[in-house]
Amino acid sequence: MTETSIVPDYPRDITFEQVWAAIHVGGERFDREMRESREEFDRRMREADRRLKKTEEQMGGLHNSFGELAEHLVAPSVVERFNELGFHFDSIVDRGRKLLDKEGKIEAEIDILLENSSCVIALEVKSSPKAGGKNCNIERHKKRLAILRKHKPDDKRKILGAIAGAVFERGVKEAILDAGFYVLEQTGDTMRICMPEGFKPREW
Repeated sequence: MTETSIVPDYPRDITFEQVWAAIHVGGERFDREMRESREEFDRRMREADRRLKKTEEQMGGLHNSFGELAEHLVAPSVVERFNELGFHFDSIVDRGRKLLDKEGKIEAEIDILLENSSCVIALEVKSSPKAGGKNCNIERHKKRLAILRKHKPDDKRKILGAIAGAVFERGVKEAILDAGFYVLEQTGDTMRICMPEGFKPREW
């Protein structure tokens, strides 16, 4: 039995010009599809960029709302709460105090600052304070108070810290207290100081 090869039956009368034209048309179609793909990619990137900017704007507004928490919820009652413990503050000395270095750059910012003749309390306000991780509010507030002490080298008054929040996850209040900070917790439309028996605040 003789093997036979199967040869494609190409058109016999096709010309070189027709082949070239077919290739040219195919190339144009390929270019068009690539161009449309690039346009679709660019459109999606613009949409992603628009959504990212919108998210950043929303996060910025959310950050501002946290700052307003200090103004509208904590501030009105914080002096009264600490005076109930015998501190005798007359009023809030500063809100949003910025501590600057020698070059004028911000080293730290304090949400609420209370002062009297013997004591300074720096209060940090968070919607939900964190006790661990890179955003640990406890460690950040320790550094903040160390910077505040550095800015008051000749001030003999003791410097204390406090952290206020609306929502505390399990164990966070205990961790804040263990660090020597007062804990202020939202209750209704006011704040209360959570201070277990035997609590002794750390001094800077």
